[in-house]
Formats: sequence, structure tokens, C-alpha cells
Amino acid sequence: MGELRQYKIAIEQSNIVSKTDINGIITFVNEEFCKISGYNKNELIGKNHNIVRHPDVPKSNFELLWNTILKKETFKATAKNRAKDGSTFYVNTTISPILDKNGNILEFIAIRYDVTENILLTEELKRKEEELKHLNATLENRVEKQTKQLLDLNRNLEKKVKEEVEKNREKDKVVFQQARLAAMGEMIGNIAHQWRQPLSELGIILFSMKKFLVQKDLGKLEEQYEQGKKVIDRMSQTIEDFRNFFSLEKHKNIFFIKDTINEVVSILAGSLARAKIHVRIRARKTIKVFGHKNELSQAILNIINNAKEAFKDKNIKKRTIVISAKKGEGFVYICIQDNAGGIDETIIDKVFEPYFTTKHASSGTGLGLYIVKTIIENSMQGEITVDNRDGGAFFMIKIPIK
Repeated sequence: MGELRQYKIAIEQSNIVSKTDINGIITFVNEEFCKISGYNKNELIGKNHNIVRHPDVPKSNFELLWNTILKKETFKATAKNRAKDGSTFYVNTTISPILDKNGNILEFIAIRYDVTENILLTEELKRKEEELKHLNATLENRVEKQTKQLLDLNRNLEKKVKEEVEKNREKDKVVFQQARLAAMGEMIGNIAHQWRQPLSELGIILFSMKKFLVQKDLGKLEEQYEQGKKVIDRMSQTIEDFRNFFSLEKHKNIFFIKDTINEVVSILAGSLARAKIHVRIRARKTIKVFGHKNELSQAILNIINNAKEAFKDKNIKKRTIVISAKKGEGFVYICIQDNAGGIDETIIDKVFEPYFTTKHASSGTGLGLYIVKTIIENSMQGEITVDNRDGGAFFMIKIPIK
């Protein structure tokens, strides 16, 4: 077998090859051409090469092709074709004219190789990029909207606080309002803290998407893309949780105690994590009461913050707060216990008094537990007590079910 013959066989076995006469009528196709197009040789020989032409390809592309090869020049391009079954395939194509000894065109030979997978992967990536861009734009709009609502709710909360404290002394009005706004400032800071981790996740996901694109692993690319959407949804839900917490309640409603506790712990998750405090919740999902949900949330939040302050400067390795709820004899009992060492017995009967604090003046107003007592007694028609148990403070809130 001559060397030229060997070269011909090697090209035909590793590439998609066809030949046409000067008018574009197919005179030869190899097996690879038949495989990718879905036609057999009898269906192709004698037909115009546009049998595999895709209708989406502009006419100008073919004009450029013929203008090039009729000038006895080689034409190179990535072509979009249609197979017999209607499916699309892409090939990198090189078409060269074959000349006789006088320089006249005898025929054209086209050598191609399949790039369908690369093209489809690139198109899919573009689609994902557009979708991700849309998601990012949507997230920005949602964050902007929720931020505006949070600012509006902040103004409404200030108004509500002013109306309530008008019933008390002038000094009470100013300090009570400062305490509520200070709590809001801390929780808004928690938003930023709770976003740091998902933002880091998004960075890793985008890096992974780039890596899987290079590896042409479409399955893992799609998996990372879906994971990115979930992270964005979690970030949006954080804003929604804070918005719900500060919404005004003009009327009392029935609400579930465990949901309320979970929302408060979620809001404080960032500051609790920084203080290395673990919160355990023990409550049945079905326990519910009638009252102002957000004000009860504020009371629970203040008690947790009180425990968090008690843990400061104490060498306790396993810092724990246990929150439980149970029903009994027409009441719901909410118990909050920490292991921060308890309250000094000489002052435990004063902790609910206004302006009483054991902290430095710059660290607290002495209104935290006073606000708790006011909410439980006035808004929930309940009672609150505190004592020391098992190495920590034990608060018990008693609320009538009806």
C-alpha cells in the first residue's frame, strides 16, 4: 500500500470527508459523514450538498463560501448543519478546491471535525450567564425594595414607641425609645454578618462553575448553578425575616410559639455565633397563643441578650441557652434558661425595675428587662418571674392561651 493511500485512509477514518463537483453535487462521502448526518451514501451521492444545510444559516454565509472557493482559495468556518432526523450538529470545516494541471477546478474536497458538544456547551453557558445576570438584577431590586420597607418600618416603630411612652415620664420616653432603636441597630448589623457566609459561598460556586466549564462537565455546572440560586434565595429570606420582625401589629392575632422562638434565634444567629453560645429549643409546633407576636419576640430577644451579656468575661466553655414551651391549665409557659452563673441573690428581685443595671452606663440603660415585664403584662396579659437554677438564670413567662 503506497504512502498516499495510507494518508487518505488515515484522513477518512479520523475526519468527516466529502467531495463535490464544481456545481456542489456530492460525489463522495466517507462513513464519518454518514454517521453524523444520518444519511447513507446512496441518499447523498448525486445530491446537492445543501441537503445538510440548516435553515437558520444566513444566505450570505454560502455566498461568501462560494466566492472564496471559486477564486481557488481555501474556505474555513464553523458550520451549523441539520441531520436527516432534524437534529443540529456543528462542524469545523475546511473546503479546498482541487485543480488540474492547467489550474482549472476539478472538484472540491471538504474535511470536517465534530464540535457539536463544544458549541452546545458554550450556548448553554451563555444562557446560564444571562439567567444568572437576571437573578442578580432581581436580587438587587428585591434588596432595595426590602431595605426601603425596613426603613419605613423603622420610622413607624419610632412613631409607635413615642405614642406608648407618652403615658410615662418624659425621661422614660427618651430612654425607652433609645433602647428599642439600639436593638434594631444590633439586628441590622446581624444582616451583614449573616450575609458574609452566603456571599463567600457564591464566590466558591462561581469559581466551580468556571472550572466545570473548562472540564466540559455540564452536569456539575448545572448542579453548581442550582446551588447558587438556593444561596440567593436564602439571602433574600434573611431580609424577609427581619422585615416581618419589625412590622407593626395593630391587632392581636393567634400565632405559634415555636415559630416565634425560631425567628428570634434566627435573627440573633450572627451575634450568638460570635459569642459562642448554643441555643436549644424544646417546644411542640402546635402550641399557640393570642396576642402581639412581635412584642413577644422583642421580650424573648431581650432575655437572650441579657444572657449573652452575662456570659461576657466568663470562662465557660459550653455556653448554652435552653428555650422551652409547654401548655398547662389554660396557660402557655415559656422558659428561658442559661448556664452563665445566675443572678446575684441580693439584686434578683430588682432586675425588672426601670433603670436598674449592673453594667457600666455606656453598656446599658437598665430598661431591657423592664421592657420585657411591660410587654408580658400589658400586651400579653401574662406574668414573668426569674430565679436561679442549675448554674444559671431561669426566666418563666406565663401567658393565657385565650
